[in-house]
Amino acid sequence: MDALSETLRVVRLSGAIFFNARFSAPWCYQAGSAEEAAPMLDAGAENLLIFHMITEGECFVELDGQPTMKLVAGDVVLFTRGHAHRMTSAPGLAPAQGRRLGSLFSRRPRLLSFGGGGAVTRLVCGYLASDARLAAMLMTGLGPILRVNVRGSGAGDWLEASLRYALAEARSPRPGGAGVLSKLAEVLFIEVLRIHMAEQGEGGTGWLAGVRDRIVGAALTALHQKPAEAWTLEQLARQIGTSRSVLAARFQRLVGQAPMQYLTQWRMVLAAGLLRHSNAQLTHIAQEVGYQNDTAFIRAFRREYGASPGAWRRRQQAG
Repeated sequence: MDALSETLRVVRLSGAIFFNARFSAPWCYQAGSAEEAAPMLDAGAENLLIFHMITEGECFVELDGQPTMKLVAGDVVLFTRGHAHRMTSAPGLAPAQGRRLGSLFSRRPRLLSFGGGGAVTRLVCGYLASDARLAAMLMTGLGPILRVNVRGSGAGDWLEASLRYALAEARSPRPGGAGVLSKLAEVLFIEVLRIHMAEQGEGGTGWLAGVRDRIVGAALTALHQKPAEAWTLEQLARQIGTSRSVLAARFQRLVGQAPMQYLTQWRMVLAAGLLRHSNAQLTHIAQEVGYQNDTAFIRAFRREYGASPGAWRRRQQAG
């Protein structure tokens, strides 16, 4: 199993669709930051990644400090750093004054329909909630907006048809519609990452670029498949058939840190998941992530999360 698949298998993600919108030109919608929306969308989430998918027509996205970006049907935009932004039928329009976000998010997916009666744009808005460290890892090296067009991918037609069906089901009295939408939001997110990786040219940096690289990708896969292994740089290089110097230099350039430093951080992400979602004893968790004694594990966890594993678990349970 590759590093991306292993990461998504181990770390829990949760998604949802919150708007199914039909806008007619002229229109402009001001979207708040992920930090502002998080308490209303998913109060327990450490991090939210907001996305929009254009299913009909075209529009523009405006983000302060960034060039205006035109979007067409099939485009999905993911806001990697959670910035506030504007979706609009034409650049420079003033946002509509509407209800407060709390009332809009009170029932999901909310059907939105407004505008001046001109050309129609339809879009679906959703989010993915995840561990903050996972989001930071996946989004390393990316700009504030990630855009791909899913209609060029094998899964694009199926995704759009499935979303239309699930949105219709969510408005019906039959149970389970929201659950289907949640899963589709996760599938859409994964497909966006896969398309981006396939389209990424040489010279890119970040975790996704590392997964795509022959040497670094093999190293990441090995570390993710056997995180409890007593890895050394030499052993890892030998496993993937390269030299220590080549592996170290390539890993540092693409991922931004040394392989063993990355391994420690990944072990702590795994440990946090076990602490949050299980009642396993600290000794067992320490061994699961590659530590033979509690002391070394507690020290490493405190460095990464700013609290001991026990204190961090109690805080999560209280939250």
